[in-house]
Order: sequence, then structure tokens, then C-alpha cells
Amino acid sequence: MNKGYPSSAAAVADIPDGASIMVGGFGLAGLPVNLLRALAEQGARGLTIISNAAGRGDLGVGRLFKGRQVRRFIGCFPVPGHSQHFEEQFLRGEVEYECMPQGTFSERIRAGGAGIAAFYTPTGVGTILAEGKEQREFNGRSYVLEHGLTADYAFIKGYRGDRWGNLAYRGTSRNFNVMMATAARVTIAEVEEVVELGALDPEAVVTPGIFVQRVVRGEVYDKTWVA
Repeated sequence: MNKGYPSSAAAVADIPDGASIMVGGFGLAGLPVNLLRALAEQGARGLTIISNAAGRGDLGVGRLFKGRQVRRFIGCFPVPGHSQHFEEQFLRGEVEYECMPQGTFSERIRAGGAGIAAFYTPTGVGTILAEGKEQREFNGRSYVLEHGLTADYAFIKGYRGDRWGNLAYRGTSRNFNVMMATAARVTIAEVEEVVELGALDPEAVVTPGIFVQRVVRGEVYDKTWVA
């Protein structure tokens, strides 16, 4: 069993127009920059992107917005002045945007990966984010119904991985990557180093290979910022 791919381009080559893609990363930590670059070059369009942020300039998810490849964005943190490609397209009505609190975003992905269809949370009650959503009261407190999130693909980034898809992370790069690996039909893991089977300490494996379908060693990293 070998889930390894020779390049980021090969790993994303079959992603079709209209696909939904979860993208890991918090800022620059744990961001699968090579997979995103390869997808931008591959050219799939009409995408639904599920990501914490909408990119900074041409970096990360920003590449996809620059190429007008995104139809819908589900996330919580487009940065005014930094996510300019998303901002311009959203204001012109060219991109749909589903906004939510960061904790709700995280829990929706975790729920999707666990097979939980929906859950109630007090976060967002009384704000525009709760408009149009079912609400119920439990023990005198109001809660809003949120649905689990899943996707066709997940782009995640680990530090080291083996050809079976077992992954270890470094520092804060775990962030959304770990839960996204469980919530997609096809998880593509970009790693900085592919190691031999048995080289990873079992105690250090955070994402077991059962959740990963493809592994690729990222081609280019700027070590001043990549985590």
C-alpha cells in the first residue's frame, strides 16, 4: 500500500470543477501552500472552499480567489485589506460567503467527521449569524442549530508522513488540519518529509493513515514562515 504521489500537481490533477475542498491552516501555520499552488495552476473552477481564512494576497487560498476559481467560501476570518481578491469578488456578488464564529467552524468540521449531522450551540444567538436558523431553549438558555461540515476533498499539511498516510505535526500546525482529515471523502496530505514505515514514533502520530488517501512531499518552502 503506497499512498504517495510524485508531485503536488499529480495529487490534485483529478479534482473536478464544482468540488468542495477543506483547507487547513491558521494564518501561515499548517497551510498546504504547495497543494493550493498546484490547484491554482490546474484550474478547477466553481469551487466551494472551507477554510478559516480567505488568504492574504496571492498566498494560500488567495491564489484561488485571484484566479476566480471559487464560487462559495465557508469560513470565519477574511482579513480586511489582506484578503483583497475575496473582498472584491464578494462585494461584487461573485462569491457566496457563509460566515461563522471560529469555534463553531471547528466544531462543525469535527461533527462532520464524527458523523454527527447537527448540534446546538449558544454561540451566535442574538446576532445576524443566527438569522434563519432553528433555535431551541435548554435550561433557560437559547441555542442555535448548526450542521456538521464535510467535503469532497481536504488539503492538509503535516510535518512528517509515511507512505501509509500516518502523519505527525509540528507545533501549532495541527490547528484545523487534524479534524479536516476526518471530514473529507479524499484527504490529501502535504508533508515536509516523507519517512520510511516505522520511522514515526507511534506516540507522535496524530492523524492515522486510515484518514489519508494521498501523501505528497511539498516542493517549495520558505523556512522563515512555514510551520
